[in-house]
Amino acid sequence: MSETASAQAPKDRNVADYLAAERTFLAWIRTGLALMGFGFVVARFGLFLQQIRMVEPGLQAHSYGLSIWFGTALIAGGVFVDVFASWHHMKLVRELNRGETDFTRPSRGAIALAVFLALVGIAMAVYLISV
Repeated sequence: MSETASAQAPKDRNVADYLAAERTFLAWIRTGLALMGFGFVVARFGLFLQQIRMVEPGLQAHSYGLSIWFGTALIAGGVFVDVFASWHHMKLVRELNRGETDFTRPSRGAIALAVFLALVGIAMAVYLISV
């Protein structure tokens, strides 16, 4: 009787699934932190160029104010990635606890992040070419 009951139970809880979910969550957190760090560097790049212009007054005067906007967009993207990763991880652990996981769909978060980074990268390239 116990064999029949265990065969009809949802899915056995596998520690490897929880650990894999934890590793994925931590990878998303690292990605968010990297985006925030890179955004800070990009935002401060305009300030760096303004300081160089003060030291070398013969350089052409260009406005580098867009680096602040690109950097802020990257920082906001990093914050969004961390919040999304937390939400997704909690949802996945609940699904694992209920035995409802179905890994047949692509990661929407990774696709959204790739599209966001591509758009910010294209905008930064256009801006650098135009300056």
